[in-house]
Amino acid sequence: GKKPKVAIVAVMRKMIVTLNAMLRDNQTWRTAAV
Repeated sequence: GKKPKVAIVAVMRKMIVTLNAMLRDNQTWRTAAV
């Protein structure tokens, strides 16, 4: 199996990608909310 560190890094990457996507679509989110 994968090492614990590898799994943690994978999770961190997913979080970073998700956060980046949210920041990118921030304007879209606001428009949709309004």
